[in-house]
Amino acid sequence: MQKLKRNGQNLFSPVINQIGFLKKIIGITAVGLTTPVWAETPASIDSGDTAWMLISTALVLLMIVPGLALFYVGMVRAKNALSLLTQILCMTAVVMVLWPLIGYSLAFSGSSPFIGDLTNLFLKKVTPASISGSIPEYVFICYQMTFAAITAALALGGFAERIKFKAVMLFTPLWLLLVYLPLAHMVWSSDGYFFKMGALDFAGGTVVHINAGISALVGCLIIGKRSGYNKELMAPHSMMMTLTGTGLLWVGWFGFNAGSALGANGSAGLAMINSFLATATAILTWISLEAMVGRKPSLLGACSGAIAGLVAITPAAGNAGPMGGMIIGILASFGCFWMVIYVKPKLQFDDALDAFGVHGIGGIIGSIATGLFCSPLLGGPGNADYAIGHQLLIQVFAVAVAVLWSAIGSTIVFFVVDKIVGLRVSPEEENIGLDISEHDERAYNLNF
Repeated sequence: MQKLKRNGQNLFSPVINQIGFLKKIIGITAVGLTTPVWAETPASIDSGDTAWMLISTALVLLMIVPGLALFYVGMVRAKNALSLLTQILCMTAVVMVLWPLIGYSLAFSGSSPFIGDLTNLFLKKVTPASISGSIPEYVFICYQMTFAAITAALALGGFAERIKFKAVMLFTPLWLLLVYLPLAHMVWSSDGYFFKMGALDFAGGTVVHINAGISALVGCLIIGKRSGYNKELMAPHSMMMTLTGTGLLWVGWFGFNAGSALGANGSAGLAMINSFLATATAILTWISLEAMVGRKPSLLGACSGAIAGLVAITPAAGNAGPMGGMIIGILASFGCFWMVIYVKPKLQFDDALDAFGVHGIGGIIGSIATGLFCSPLLGGPGNADYAIGHQLLIQVFAVAVAVLWSAIGSTIVFFVVDKIVGLRVSPEEENIGLDISEHDERAYNLNF
């Protein structure tokens, strides 16, 4: 994501604004990387940028409810459909309440390299006149709020259909505070550890997708497999819902990726075309792989390929050229297909909705590939002196730390939640279905 500009200070992406620092560790110059529009520091609100960011914020909300909700719910069994919808909606609400109270301040305030401070607790220093770059700070706050909300909800896909609702509601604030906010600060705050290092993450490869994917894996391992896993049929109950959710996610992702330019500019345009091309190539790659291994081309596979492409292009959206974006889509589809079709069945972990297989693996592939395809030699927007090898080392290090941070932090959160309210519903409740046992409602009225 492009970084916040505040009080006249330019806090945009490390490649753009940490040129002096990067010249020392990577050996690049400022020539050829940015356009004058991106490098300027507006002194006032730009109405065009503001309009685009208002739209982008709404698009990211569309990704969560109903996009992600429909995408996920179509893949579960009918008896758990309503419970998953309820969980995603309420997780989103929890994050949105916590974000202005403490989340925004811990993510984007202070000078610590690892976590923010309480300078903006309750948004006490933010007013309608506050400016973040060329947009009102309130708009930036709302935009970042939607990122935090979808990340927590994405993790749910790893342990769906067996977790208690009250466990979800306790997990969400604890995970936000312990896992998400420090990583967001390290990557996107101007004083953050990875920001100063020069790690590239345009719209959330580490902060969102690796974070959510690793947390999903930890959750599914700690909570355990669904009752009847690999013994009973657990096919998606509505691929029409999953396709609808996929379409809504793809549309919303333009706010996610192109919106991360924080303005209506060339960077947003690059992110938009990459979000088209990486996704399309990933879809075609996935169904081609299905045919190559003797499977019939499936809608579930095409939808999985679409999400894999979108996930992988997220960190590279404004950091790779269109041809590089297409290759990233292909690589992501290969990696995620291998994890979902071969590794998961072999290792027998119940990542119910492939949150780790698609978001975790796709995020890792995209984050590392960003360091490669940012190079102008491969059509990226990097400088003529861009050092591929050194940037790849930075990307790999950032990915490794993000994986460890999320794994350790999520383990602690799941342990605490289990001790306080318990993580898993009883076998009887799971057999009945969480719709009835947890909410006393059904997603479908069968008496018609």
